[in-house]
Amino acid sequence: MLSSLLSCGVLASAIFASCAATVTTVSVDGTAAHSIPPLLFGQMFEASQYGDGGIYAELLQNRAFQQVKPNIIDALFGWAPINGASINVIADPIPLSGALPNSLELTIPSGSLGQVGFGNEGYWGINVNASWTYNASFYYRFPRASNFSGKLTVMLQSSIGVVYANASVPVSGSTTAWMQVMVHLTPTSSPVSTTNIFTVTVDGASAIGETINFAMFSLFPPTFKGRVNGLRMDIAQACFHLDSTQTLYDMKPSFFRFPGGNNLGQSFSTRWQWNATVGNLTDRPGRMGNWGYINTDGLGLLEYLYLCEDMEMEPIMAVWAGYSLDGASLPENDLAPYIQQAIDQINFVIGNPATSKPAALRASLGHPEPFHLQYVEIGNEDFLASESYMYRWKDFAEHLEATFPHLKFIATSHPFNHTLDPIPKQYDNHVYQTPGWFAENAFYYDSAERNGTYYFEGEYAVVSTNASDLFGKPFNGRLVYPNMQGSVGEAAFMTGLERNSDIVFAASYAPLLMNTANYQWSPNLIAFDASHVYPSTSFYTQQLFSLNRGTEYFPSTLPLENGTLYWSVTRDAPTNTVIIKIANTGVTAEEMLFELPFKSVHSTGNATVLSGSATANNSPETPNAVMPVISQIKTGKSFSYTAAAYSVNVLRVEAK
Repeated sequence: MLSSLLSCGVLASAIFASCAATVTTVSVDGTAAHSIPPLLFGQMFEASQYGDGGIYAELLQNRAFQQVKPNIIDALFGWAPINGASINVIADPIPLSGALPNSLELTIPSGSLGQVGFGNEGYWGINVNASWTYNASFYYRFPRASNFSGKLTVMLQSSIGVVYANASVPVSGSTTAWMQVMVHLTPTSSPVSTTNIFTVTVDGASAIGETINFAMFSLFPPTFKGRVNGLRMDIAQACFHLDSTQTLYDMKPSFFRFPGGNNLGQSFSTRWQWNATVGNLTDRPGRMGNWGYINTDGLGLLEYLYLCEDMEMEPIMAVWAGYSLDGASLPENDLAPYIQQAIDQINFVIGNPATSKPAALRASLGHPEPFHLQYVEIGNEDFLASESYMYRWKDFAEHLEATFPHLKFIATSHPFNHTLDPIPKQYDNHVYQTPGWFAENAFYYDSAERNGTYYFEGEYAVVSTNASDLFGKPFNGRLVYPNMQGSVGEAAFMTGLERNSDIVFAASYAPLLMNTANYQWSPNLIAFDASHVYPSTSFYTQQLFSLNRGTEYFPSTLPLENGTLYWSVTRDAPTNTVIIKIANTGVTAEEMLFELPFKSVHSTGNATVLSGSATANNSPETPNAVMPVISQIKTGKSFSYTAAAYSVNVLRVEAK
């Protein structure tokens, strides 16, 4: 005890005095080292019902019986009979379209009374809101002509039959060709519960013995920016826009990576094909996604592009490159048609309608002008098949670069891989790790060569606080929701991304969205259910960095590589605002002294702080447990600041 006190410079007679706290001094250089790249912080989708049942606003699950086997009970998931009706999914002898061969067959049994039909429970509930008008539609036909004349009643109701909205449409048994029904539903009240159903019924007594086939149901609430076939408002708002609801637009990301990493496909037959995701919804067959559920592909290539346009983001688009996550790679001699499909996909986005059929298709769908596109990713996580990627990268890159010399193509092998030809100028790097790993690797890119190669941190997240659980069975030690220990570790890593943003041009946390009722991966940036959105601690970390990135990076005293404090300093030149980001990964508060080189520094500034215990998180049970707090601080050319334990801090001060 005595020797430790003496080592702190404390006299033996003052044995009750505390050692002076260590102060970390940060001296900022007065000359900007480089500009902050405009795409530095963005987002990507992956897994956990992010599209169907997530940001895609369609409310009905299994709406068109896509990719299901007829005549089995499983084909009816999401649907249930009402009042003794007989329902079945059949391979319709006269299908609605070649893409949608199945229909729902409703038969009214003898002895039926009252309203008889079927209902859909939505994606684990339907949010009924009296301030909204819902657009409902479906197709129907009578497989055998009859003298029946009646009406179909379309309703939104509770699971116990309380009716919130209804509409009726006349139908005739003489209708053997497909007819579309479109109705508007405006609820009279807003139930708290989301255990509601969408129903279609007919008067049973008048329809006994009748059979009616149905196809391609749809139920849309109002969508983000009013887009037809658009996005769920609260999730889109959360992800991309700054307002009191804290949602996707709230983060103001600069880019969006799509169609999502592994969403490119589990196998050759189920790969994402752009041309099967555009045009009329009746022409989209859907596919089995690699996360265990069927994708309707209602959220298709054009919808992704509108998402980017509406959110004022730049797309980073991937093309399938001959490798599937089931471990198979196409032989080199078989690549030609897939390269052409990639060329067509890019032409759909940026081609000239006068010279390109895919571009002409885009124009016919209402967007004659090309979309903005700068980056194209060739494949996804091809470090898993590095041997075949050598020839696949070569063939795809050479053909795509020759066709689109103005675009930048991103390789998905391990970064710093010098075996690919042509040598990539951009790499995509993915890492899922522990809080400690991210803090320890805040200097990951510091030693990278400045040789014209640039890096995209396309996926990263803390997934566990225990390294042994990183790749074990899901949710066995894995985090379900991000917590402060993990979010601060990510923030430490992000200070390194910002410091090295002369070569790191973009970065996106992954995955973005998670339906709490059905998820295959955790944690995710934003959780949601049928009616609520739950931003995580990592969401707020991403938001703080995205909204406070500045335009130029200023060198400063470097953090200790094995310390607990990490920081970066930028300036927003148009507003003369110095922005200091601090991550304290330690268990105690840390004192810091900042020395700024500017001639004039305002005497006060703002501090936005996200802090909590190591395990603190935001969940449906505690949605606002940890949120940023803004306060005023004293500043100047030299000023002190205390960074709380497990905290992410953003300091803003005017300086010239």
